[in-house]
Amino acid sequence: MIDLQNQRTPKQTGFFMFLSKNVLYGDIGIPAGLLVGGIVSNNKEMRQNAGYVASSTAISYGFMVLIKHLVKRPRPFVQNIRITPVYRAGGTSFPSGHTSSSFATATALSAAYPKWYVIAPSFFWAGATSYSRMYLGVHYPTDVGAGIILGTGSSAAMSFLKK
Repeated sequence: MIDLQNQRTPKQTGFFMFLSKNVLYGDIGIPAGLLVGGIVSNNKEMRQNAGYVASSTAISYGFMVLIKHLVKRPRPFVQNIRITPVYRAGGTSFPSGHTSSSFATATALSAAYPKWYVIAPSFFWAGATSYSRMYLGVHYPTDVGAGIILGTGSSAAMSFLKK
């Protein structure tokens, strides 16, 4: 994490801050867009997939909050004074909520629409968002790894809703 911190540039920092600040637009916007598209086009499958993506992300969020409450791991910059975050995130560190929600959304969307042009950008967004949390100095790699597992697992658990 110190190496990441020492390699920061203003351009990269701006990009990763943008991803971190706007993760909810993808997490909420993707299922909302599917729902609206399904209503407008009278496409039942699209509406059901909107529910699948939304529920995957919601379940991931619920478990993330529960785990954070139980584990209460301090942020990296709290435990190691050599780590300087780009901004001081509040709350606890384990697991990464940004990672779990973005991976839940990406995994569910990719399972619902298994085309390369859906899968590639979905996982690029989720992966870049996850990396941003370490780059910005607010999560450990293990926080991000746990978020990936939690988000992907939530999507797998809700896959019975996929059409």
